[in-house]
Amino acid sequence: MTDEPLKLAELTEDMAEQLMDFLDDFAAAGEPYRGDYWQQAHDDFPAFVRKIRNNSEGKDLVPGHVPETMYVLVRGQTILGGIHLRHRLTRSLRDLGGHIGYAVRPSHRRKGYGTEMLRLVLAEARGRGLRRVMVTCDADNVASARVIENNGGRLDSEGLSKRSGKVTRRYWIDLDRAGGPGESS
Repeated sequence: MTDEPLKLAELTEDMAEQLMDFLDDFAAAGEPYRGDYWQQAHDDFPAFVRKIRNNSEGKDLVPGHVPETMYVLVRGQTILGGIHLRHRLTRSLRDLGGHIGYAVRPSHRRKGYGTEMLRLVLAEARGRGLRRVMVTCDADNVASARVIENNGGRLDSEGLSKRSGKVTRRYWIDLDRAGGPGESS
């Protein structure tokens, strides 16, 4: 394992091979990562990068979608996770999705990468002027709940999602809290 630091980065056109390796890891584990969303990455990677850059700037959005910035957690040349920061909420995102959605590649789970990736993106959210963010997870996803709670997430509600049909936990993370996420006040 490399001793290079973890960093959050936006995808660039020169990261095609690393992203395909990341997506292949999900496929090998039987977990397609957001399915059709990634098909364009396979078909035309430069167009995919332009699309996510436009999404971040609020350009050419699919109706009902909000601007979102996609980041990857990298160490050296390896993408360890992907995380999306939605710039605002809709009624649908309040039900399922929240401000932030993330995934750690299956072969690198249980190493603290999810906690670190969320911590890093919370700094980006602060930089965008957000004062608090909502993060959701399936009620049976204990690992994701732990990641959110390790970053200061406070359970707000739990209920059946109209979109997924699953019981969903909704957390809020206060970005103005003294000491920052994951630290005691």
